[in-house]
Amino acid sequence: MTDTILTEQQGQVLVVRINRPERRNALTHTMYSALGDALQRLEDEPALRCLLFTGQSDCFTAGNDLAEFAAGLPGEFEQTPVGRFLMLLANASKPIVAAVNGPAVGIGTTLLLHCDFVYAGDNARFQMPFVNLGLCPEGASSLLLPAWLGRVRAAELLMLGDAFNAERADQLGLVNGICSAQDTEARAMATCQALARKAPQAIRATKALLNRPQHPAIESTLKTEGNLFSERLRSPEAAEAFRAFMEKRQPDFSRFS
Repeated sequence: MTDTILTEQQGQVLVVRINRPERRNALTHTMYSALGDALQRLEDEPALRCLLFTGQSDCFTAGNDLAEFAAGLPGEFEQTPVGRFLMLLANASKPIVAAVNGPAVGIGTTLLLHCDFVYAGDNARFQMPFVNLGLCPEGASSLLLPAWLGRVRAAELLMLGDAFNAERADQLGLVNGICSAQDTEARAMATCQALARKAPQAIRATKALLNRPQHPAIESTLKTEGNLFSERLRSPEAAEAFRAFMEKRQPDFSRFS
């Protein structure tokens, strides 16, 4: 593990903390590798019954580290650290819970679509600004959001890419509950401990049944999105968006057709 991804076993729960507060927990390839390792550990160790994703009381994650991702993905999507992480997340057989405070941007929101329980602090801000960066949706969000919310609401979130608060996330059915930022992790841990006390094979069977209707389509969508996302990272539109981000200005897409 890296010190930017911390893991701690608490009883039968594996706590995975994103820990890069000086960069608003922006994710690098190395951090994705560590997140994937944690998910693999969850599968491999019988003593572990649940995993909790969290960050700090003021930040979950600002999404990908744009300075690193501007160079593109290091290889075919499925073999990259982010591709491996998403595939492991989508295929996890044991329950996954998230405690979200502050910004949850890009992957910070889409990874939640694969969690079984999500608790948001009252300071949480969700956003999927892919088109604002000249990119496309990832994390199977282009499949799951229309199925769960309806196409027009999915289009609002993915095509406009505006931020929305915890109350809106609750209205959309994307979180299980809202609490104070100081209590979010404890609320999520209580659910983890409750899950850990249940019959483990019954829990896994129930999760598999819940996922079964969309599971084949999720894997296919992850691959399709991932390959297109990789192409978009190398696009002139993304180059303009990333340059604008570094220069702290609005991107100018007027010259593109």
